[in-house]
Amino acid sequence: MMGKTRQRSSIKTLLMLAIPTIIEEMLATVLQYVDTAMVGRLGEEAIASVTLTSSIGWLTMSFFSAIGIAVMALISNALGEGDCQKIKRVASLSLLVTLSSSIIVMAISLLLAPHIPRLMGAERRIWDDAIAYYTIITLPMVFRAATRIQGSAIRATKDTRTPMAINLSANILNVILNYILIYSLGMGVRGAAIATAISFTLSGLGMLIFFQHNSLLRFTFGTPLFDKKTALSMTRIAVPSIATSLASCLGHVAFAALVSSMGTTIYASHALAIQAEEIVYIPGYGLRSATSVLVGIAYGERDRGKVNSVARQSVLITLAMMVSMGLLLFIFSRPYMSIFTSSTPVQDLSSRMLRLIAFTEPFYGMIIVMQGILWGMGRTRYTFFVETISMWGIRILFTFFVVKVYGGTLFDVWLCMVADNIFKSLALTLPFLFRGAKVKCDFPS
Repeated sequence: MMGKTRQRSSIKTLLMLAIPTIIEEMLATVLQYVDTAMVGRLGEEAIASVTLTSSIGWLTMSFFSAIGIAVMALISNALGEGDCQKIKRVASLSLLVTLSSSIIVMAISLLLAPHIPRLMGAERRIWDDAIAYYTIITLPMVFRAATRIQGSAIRATKDTRTPMAINLSANILNVILNYILIYSLGMGVRGAAIATAISFTLSGLGMLIFFQHNSLLRFTFGTPLFDKKTALSMTRIAVPSIATSLASCLGHVAFAALVSSMGTTIYASHALAIQAEEIVYIPGYGLRSATSVLVGIAYGERDRGKVNSVARQSVLITLAMMVSMGLLLFIFSRPYMSIFTSSTPVQDLSSRMLRLIAFTEPFYGMIIVMQGILWGMGRTRYTFFVETISMWGIRILFTFFVVKVYGGTLFDVWLCMVADNIFKSLALTLPFLFRGAKVKCDFPS
């Protein structure tokens, strides 16, 4: 009886943490769809200009997300240990890392901006808009970093509602400014970029303000910004995570470049289908954050049974959600794509891709939830090896042959993506199953 009561309590806590993040991600994606639809009404060239650099943007933000993973793991572990001073040290270091890393990333991004369209193999007619868009959204980089890093710190204290409110406000503002700048003022792609930059700034400021309002996290004079032991712990978790993100996002850049070389209409169809598919992942991403926090706390408490209980519950809930979302995606793919573009060829091609990928959503769900379990324990090296082998040895290698050697279609390219997702899912999940559905817990001494 006590075991069942504890299990129900654990599920309730998991859902209580996950639901605000799911709502946050869901609404943010819906508003992003509105954003894309607004740009989409300007034509295929505008869509291609905005989405061309999206893979580079994922690479940039994934760097900060990787640091956020380390911050979340360390703070949640410390929360489980009941070590408030350790939480303070991690939180203070996160501020220093946010400032320093954002300056470096912004400088590199601005230097690369003029060369990205050429490197991506885009048609010359969209270069100017693509460069302008990427340059403008790069300027508020410190606030973009704060959204990910300080947002992770806030979530690690079991507060998922505050980041939800901040990001929702920023995204609503983005849509309003889009309407004003794109249509009322006729600024087109540059107007969309300015609206996005302003919303990034609002989101980052909000995270920093509420970070300081959180009694566990707030920086106070006397707390060192840099602590060697904390920095080493953060580096141990963050470096493999950053390497994973680098392998993944450079893979996505190479993948996008290969598709871009197939022509503007094909690339626009591909980019819109990728973005449309994001809504299916959202429940899994929301649950992943909650799973990381609860696994991290249980890991800090040295409670092996609790770690495994949270892991099992997260897997079952994620699979149920992803099967349901995949079914909806398959049924409504064509009317769904009509939201994003009025181009019939783009609608036809992109909806076909969505029907293909709908069958593999449960596999992608397992990738997401297993990452959350491993990240909560600070185990990021295994995910690096799996991601690198799968992305470059399956997706990119086979896509190269499909596009450059055999002259295949977009459908063939997406089959390569499907194979990549299935392999990653199995590689992350099978060790878990072979241990009798128990996560290996190597508790620190």
